Amino acid sequence: MTENPLPPCPECAGAYTYEMGALLVCPECGHEWPLAPGEAGGAVEERVIKDSVGNVLADGDTVTVVKGLKVKGSASGIKAGTKVRNIRLVEGVDGHDIDCRIEGFGAMQLKSSVVRKV
Repeated sequence: MTENPLPPCPECAGAYTYEMGALLVCPECGHEWPLAPGEAGGAVEERVIKDSVGNVLADGDTVTVVKGLKVKGSASGIKAGTKVRNIRLVEGVDGHDIDCRIEGFGAMQLKSSVVRKV
C-alpha cells in the first residue's frame, strides 16, 4: 500500500484525506479545507505560453496574426497582419490557448502558434 502524500486533517489528524476539486476533505470528521499551493498532489505548475517566435505571452497583450486563417461560417477568413488586442490566456480545446475578440468576427479562440506579440 502506498502512503497518502496529502497532509493529515487539521481537525482530527486523520490520515485518509482526499482531494475534491480545490479542497481537501477528511472522511473521518467531514472537515474541508483549501488545498494550499505546493502541497503534494495539488502542485499547480505555471504554464508558459509562447507565440510563434518564442516571446512569452501574458493576459492583456496585443498580438498580430501571422498567417491567414479560415473561419467556419464566414466567407472571408482572418487576414495575416490582423491586430488582436487584450488577449486572455486560457486552457482551450485542441491547442487553442488564447481567448480574444476580433473586430468583424467576434469572440473566438486562437492558437499561440499563429500569433506574434506586438
